[in-house]
Amino acid sequence: MRRSPSVAGKVVVITGAARGIGAELARVLTARGARVALLGLEPVELAAVSARLPGSAPYEVDVTDEDALTEVARRVRADVGRVDVVVANAGIGDGGPLLAMTPRSYDRIIEVNLLGSVRTVRAFLPAVLASRGYVLQVASLAAIVPAPMMSAYCASKSGVEAFAHSLRGEVRHHGVDVGVAYLSWTDTDMVRAADAKPGLGEMRANLPWVFGKTYPLAPAVARIADGIAARRPHIYAQPWLRAMPVVRGLMPALALLGARDMPAIEASILAAGPQAADPAGPGGAAGLLDG
Repeated sequence: MRRSPSVAGKVVVITGAARGIGAELARVLTARGARVALLGLEPVELAAVSARLPGSAPYEVDVTDEDALTEVARRVRADVGRVDVVVANAGIGDGGPLLAMTPRSYDRIIEVNLLGSVRTVRAFLPAVLASRGYVLQVASLAAIVPAPMMSAYCASKSGVEAFAHSLRGEVRHHGVDVGVAYLSWTDTDMVRAADAKPGLGEMRANLPWVFGKTYPLAPAVARIADGIAARRPHIYAQPWLRAMPVVRGLMPALALLGARDMPAIEASILAAGPQAADPAGPGGAAGLLDG
């Protein structure tokens, strides 16, 4: 009888591990026998997660800081001897009409989500090559559906999807596999913050069928953990997402359904002035972290 794939004994690096998807994935993988390195920007939250997970260790780092990431990669390898899996999960999200978002906020989303993922993989890839391991890029339904008022987030997630697909061909001959995880709206701090933001909640309410629903965290993360163990090229946190590549060409037209109330939404947002919560600033990131 063929044994099911397992993460037991593997060393897994997870960015954005202080909360949400990252923290729950760390919990599930630890329960399945993995040893987890927790990377993130929130030291108190990281320490709290680590305290609950035997064998884990927290590392405070900004994924946009390449030198700091390189140093953390060295420390992780020195501490545990190897890295078998890297999960590029860290990210931030915010939304609104292009002209209502501050340039700093808009650009920061792309810097963290796209360049932060690239820098994470670049820092840890030598160790993953040595272990013939696995890289997982956490993307989103936003990589497939170009939602109004989410152009920065959609662009960043489309970018990480393309990055991972391209990387797969570069490293396969080294015995390294690369996967992309897709999630719809999953019950995390970031999604709750998006619903509370003027305009975004209304836009999401206009999305049809399964596209506007919020899905529970635990089963979504369990599917991601299964995909990591099997080193899958594509992981779908909600089962219906498997159909999305087939109908991808229809998504730009479908996304317009979410914009049918855009004149009223835009007017209310622009009347309030530039966004008050800037995820690039000192107080704005915590509620929008995709971790």
